[in-house]
Amino acid sequence: MSDILIVCNRHGAIQEVNDSLRRFIGQDETVLYGRPVCELFADDVSRQRARDFFSAARPASVQDCELLISGRDGNSLPVSLNCTPRLSGTGKLVGMVLTGRPVGELRRAYHALRQAHEDLKRTQQQLLQAEKMASLGRLVAGVAHELNNPISFVLGNVLAIRRYAARLQSYLDAVHSDACVRSPALEAMRQDLRIDRILEDITPLLDGMTEGAERTRDIVDGLKRFSAVDRSADEPVNLAEVLARAVRWVTRAAMQGFRVTVDLPQELPIIGSSGQMQQVLMNLVQNARDATAGGEAPTLEISAERCNGTVILSFVDNGPGIAEANLPRLFDPFFTTKPVGQGTGLGLSISYGIVERHGGKLEAANRPGGGAVFTLTLPLAPV
Repeated sequence: MSDILIVCNRHGAIQEVNDSLRRFIGQDETVLYGRPVCELFADDVSRQRARDFFSAARPASVQDCELLISGRDGNSLPVSLNCTPRLSGTGKLVGMVLTGRPVGELRRAYHALRQAHEDLKRTQQQLLQAEKMASLGRLVAGVAHELNNPISFVLGNVLAIRRYAARLQSYLDAVHSDACVRSPALEAMRQDLRIDRILEDITPLLDGMTEGAERTRDIVDGLKRFSAVDRSADEPVNLAEVLARAVRWVTRAAMQGFRVTVDLPQELPIIGSSGQMQQVLMNLVQNARDATAGGEAPTLEISAERCNGTVILSFVDNGPGIAEANLPRLFDPFFTTKPVGQGTGLGLSISYGIVERHGGKLEAANRPGGGAVFTLTLPLAPV
């Protein structure tokens, strides 16, 4: 039997033990015979509780009493004990029988089971996220294609109107110049129709139309990348160089005092698109820059480790962290916590899709000490 077994007389002296106990404590039966059973326990509380088993004139059974026994390596090991009185044929108490089961292994098994359950839930969430991204990708691919045409029409027409406006301005200036015959009726009509005000407003109006169309074009471009319409050919890429370039570009435009520390090996070879990976890394660095804005000593720490043929990049900032309610929606398209006009909500969703197409995964969490942690895992290139 795997459970330990101890047979004692009514005074608590050991009379017999099984092989499980001998293996558990590392002592032979000849050494244990006649010793008080309380000496097997590791602490005063457990020893006193064991004495209590034999103190009553008619002790009762004890069920699932957890005590600490000194193991063979000297460590205190928890054991769930059951104690049953041993009676003679006439009903007289002759001793006690103690059986026990080490609960350390049960706890380790329970911990492993709980960890496996958490991993399973996390994997399920990732599968749901991946399926959601795939469905949205197919949807927005058609939307992006359809939006490209009207945006091109708008930008083309704006450019044409700019040329026409310049010509009309020149013509009207010539008509109303001193060199020509000035007509009082024509001058009055110009004033009534506010031609000069219209000419002044044309340029700002066209600038606004151009800005809006270009912003819409940027969103459509993001949708195309999100839906994998634009894919670059896979090639050998040194991720360390791509990250260094991404950090350099973002920090050039960062606020004063934003500090980025990078702890990477010189070579992190992967197979993929250098441009797409740079987009992902720049997005993560820029998000950290925005999250730490306004705080004291804004900092981003980037580190890497190799593990079983993969590289794990960690982006740890000292910002306020991510609200728990926002964590499940962080990679959803068009979800953003930034003010209106400062973010489209496509950066992380596009990055998630790019990383997934490279055979990796992108995860977000909060650091216990404060701040956010983004973890990027990618397969290393085969040697």
